[in-house]
Amino acid sequence: MIETDIGADELAALQLERLQWTLRHAYANVPAYTRKFDEAGVHPDDCKELADLAKFPFTTKQDLRENYPFGMFAVPQDEIRRIHASSGTTGKATVVGYTEQDIDTWATVMARSIHAAGGRPGHKVHVAYGYGLFTGGLGAHYGAEKLGCTVIPASGGMTARQVQLITDFKPEIIMVTPSYMLTLLDEFERQGVDPKTSSLKVGIFGAEPWTEQMRAEIEERFALDAVDIYGLSEVMGPGVAQECVETKDGLHIWEDHFYPEVIDPYSEEVLGSGETGELLFTSLTKQALPIIRYRTRDLTALRPGTARPAFRRMDKVTGRTDDLIILRGVNVFPTQIEEIVLRTPALSPHFQLVRSTRGRLEHLTVLVEARHDASPADRDAAAASLVSGVKDGVGVTVSVDVVDPDTLERSMGKMRRIVDQREKP
Repeated sequence: MIETDIGADELAALQLERLQWTLRHAYANVPAYTRKFDEAGVHPDDCKELADLAKFPFTTKQDLRENYPFGMFAVPQDEIRRIHASSGTTGKATVVGYTEQDIDTWATVMARSIHAAGGRPGHKVHVAYGYGLFTGGLGAHYGAEKLGCTVIPASGGMTARQVQLITDFKPEIIMVTPSYMLTLLDEFERQGVDPKTSSLKVGIFGAEPWTEQMRAEIEERFALDAVDIYGLSEVMGPGVAQECVETKDGLHIWEDHFYPEVIDPYSEEVLGSGETGELLFTSLTKQALPIIRYRTRDLTALRPGTARPAFRRMDKVTGRTDDLIILRGVNVFPTQIEEIVLRTPALSPHFQLVRSTRGRLEHLTVLVEARHDASPADRDAAAASLVSGVKDGVGVTVSVDVVDPDTLERSMGKMRRIVDQREKP
């Protein structure tokens, strides 16, 4: 179902039925889940209502790494039709598999997401997510085709060529990481092309946290609607939740396939509606890789639905528990710095946070690019303004180094916001 008007009671009954199936499927077919459930003293038959899910143990990225490569699969190898994997930059890659039905389910929720963002059959969709083991490219591709769109599989990289393709093929929709969209914006301007004259009407941005300030920057410079998409490979890929173009007020979770919870990341207690904590997901329909109470590390809150009232919304993710910097007792997230950078004249949106050690104390330096038209005096004023803004808005003292345009590392995928140069003990 690309669109659904399912009622609350009908949805709850469907969720419980699918949850009970998922728990039985995982327990019977994945030895890691058999052990985890037995050690926790729970059995799938203990799930009599949705609230009973809280009795079951969490799944973490470490569980997937410990069972690398295929130990978490719940179906025989000959039923697997595709394998994706994370980059593995912080350890072993996390490997995920899909049956034929899983791929169809994924395409359906992606089609639903693109439709909620404003996409319609016949639209051309420029997919600039990376293809390959990363789930972004093929997830967007299959979903756009399922909706009846024309796909332009540009993938990432070759930025100048991307701009040429957008100019020549005139897509209405682009799907890409927000950080790479900023790189495309810069390339439009470098080529002397006004981004506002492009054919693009909707940008669907995901795979990394981004702020309302970045939305405003992209929408103003490109004259399009910028909407958020959420997903992660361990749960399915992109298409777990989508912001609706009518409201842009958080991401509606497709709860007929993915059951969300939010917990306090320290006490691990389930939180209520509107309370911010760590997001968990339990898959409801996945065959190859059922996932139970997966700790995403993303920080958000759940709220009632609006544009799609059957489905709860999650707030835009603006931080992760593993992106948290504790600087002299103060919690600092990159998105807090981003908000201040984006409202500081003469500064571009491209920045990095460098963690270092000065004496016995940790120090944080913000490396940020100047805009092309910024004078030396503008740069000095911007640096002072950013230092003051971070001190007043976040409560910490940082150093700011305003560097030349186009000097920080660019990425066609997720941005590298934090560079750790601290002395190792």
